[in-house]
Amino acid sequence: MPETETAPWEYSVSIPNDPRGVTVCRRTLRLILTMHGLIRLVDVAELLAAELVANAVLHTKGPATLRVCWSVGVLQIGAWDADPEPPEPPGELASLTDAEGGRGLALVRACSDAWGWQPLFRYGNRGKYVWCDLAAV
Repeated sequence: MPETETAPWEYSVSIPNDPRGVTVCRRTLRLILTMHGLIRLVDVAELLAAELVANAVLHTKGPATLRVCWSVGVLQIGAWDADPEPPEPPGELASLTDAEGGRGLALVRACSDAWGWQPLFRYGNRGKYVWCDLAAV
């Protein structure tokens, strides 16, 4: 296994409350994973990051931050936002196929190995961090 896949690393991308930030995060994530030799994770990781960041941008009024961490064969993707309220629990993906919204966390739950959220304080502001893990098996 190349050293780039075994050494832990972390990146963060902060964006304003702007839907274009979702694309910025997806493309940045693709570059990060490519540079670290993890191209095999890109497609699923981009989907997960886009859902997490889109929720942060669409359902809050403040900025958001994408955080990407690699450690011990697990990629953790998370989004911080300024709203301390917990996310809506994900529904069952199969029951949401015709819905116009509400599939984000259901997709995250279905496509990741684990997910969760926690309240956070950042720069004196309250918010939350919603994350998911993707094992590189």
